[in-house]
Amino acid sequence: MSTGSSTVEAAVRAERTRILSGLLGNVRELADVAVTTMREEIPAYDAMGPAFHADVRDQVVKHYRAKLGVLLEDRTVTLEDISFTRRAAMRRARAGVALADYINAFRVGQQVFWEAVVARAGPTYAGREAALSLATPLMRYCDFASTHAANAYMEFQQYAAAEAVRETRDLLETLLSGCPPTRGREVAAAQAHGLGPDVRAPLLVVTAVLAGSAADPEDARHSACAAIARIAGNGTRTLSVVRRSEIVAVPVLGPGTGPEELCDRLQGVVESLAVEGVRLAMGVSTVCTGAAQIPQAYQEARAVLDFVPEEGGVAALPRITPFQYLALKADDTARNLVDPRITALLSEDRARGGVLTATIRAFAAADLNLRTAAERLQIHPNTAQYRMRRIQERTGRSLRSINDLVELLVAIALQDALPTNAGRERLATATNEGRGRSDVRSFHEPR
Repeated sequence: MSTGSSTVEAAVRAERTRILSGLLGNVRELADVAVTTMREEIPAYDAMGPAFHADVRDQVVKHYRAKLGVLLEDRTVTLEDISFTRRAAMRRARAGVALADYINAFRVGQQVFWEAVVARAGPTYAGREAALSLATPLMRYCDFASTHAANAYMEFQQYAAAEAVRETRDLLETLLSGCPPTRGREVAAAQAHGLGPDVRAPLLVVTAVLAGSAADPEDARHSACAAIARIAGNGTRTLSVVRRSEIVAVPVLGPGTGPEELCDRLQGVVESLAVEGVRLAMGVSTVCTGAAQIPQAYQEARAVLDFVPEEGGVAALPRITPFQYLALKADDTARNLVDPRITALLSEDRARGGVLTATIRAFAAADLNLRTAAERLQIHPNTAQYRMRRIQERTGRSLRSINDLVELLVAIALQDALPTNAGRERLATATNEGRGRSDVRSFHEPR
């Protein structure tokens, strides 16, 4: 590359930085121009009141700052950059703004921004080249943001249409009382949500609450409820209702869909909402069949919320074993029944990296096969044998005895479940990884 070319490229980069930095310092004034232009070109926007216009201006400011941040860092826009878009789209839908007008507002905002870029570029060659270099990334940002906004708008519009039907809420209350729907409209609502006339399809009950504070809790709950309503993925809407401070959903397990797959979808919803600033604590029941079992499933879903970390997450009963659940529900009496020698060994071992605990787990997972356990631990069989002798010397328990091994595994699970040892995080890890196949598998056993 010649010296002259390098000099020109450096000048273009400098101009690009100058243009973007200047716009960043003038975002609020630029947003005022954008809102004024929207009101001039979009009658529906002009007809709205001051609160609506202030909200639009706030969104424009956020978009311009996000856009400038992406351009200054020379990277691709991500969903996290525009996490504020979903709730704004909901507010536009709720205000009765047509989707065409909403997307047109994006176009106007982009046009005002581009004109400001050109104006700041000036007449120099480097300035014009810098402006041209911004054209493609600006189009990509607008396409990405407007597509996400349109999807969120449509999602909420569909949700709002369903929520507007009183039978949807009445149906949920009927199901939570343990009765099948019998009235004509409730039966129709049940069929629309894949529940069928006799509500005998296998299903889960999900309950979710906001984790931590939210700027607008009502919007956050409705946004989450709309997202959960779409998890079926087969064209059928999941029954999902905001019920006071919680969200309750009754997803049906369709043909070929297992409970773990449905839990994966719910996990995806929680993760995507977290990126957008909506954090949920979600509990998922065991699989039930028939309306009579729904009240108990609802209580299961609510109870398992106790296992979710404060920052949110999913506690899904279909993803854990009965052994794990019993350990998490154990009280101090169960822990006091553990031999103090075992407790002392596990505590010391945890502080030193947990190699002995890992050996116990690996030996159980290998069906008491020492060589297989050593291979999984990536150690020599003699090393594994040495560790087993140490465990027996310290605890009086032989790993080759089924009763002793179960006792050691129970002690490990009880220690994992202690709040001081981040037991809730361990449950979240266990439910995220999926249910293990071993009858006595603890939360951190190597997969």
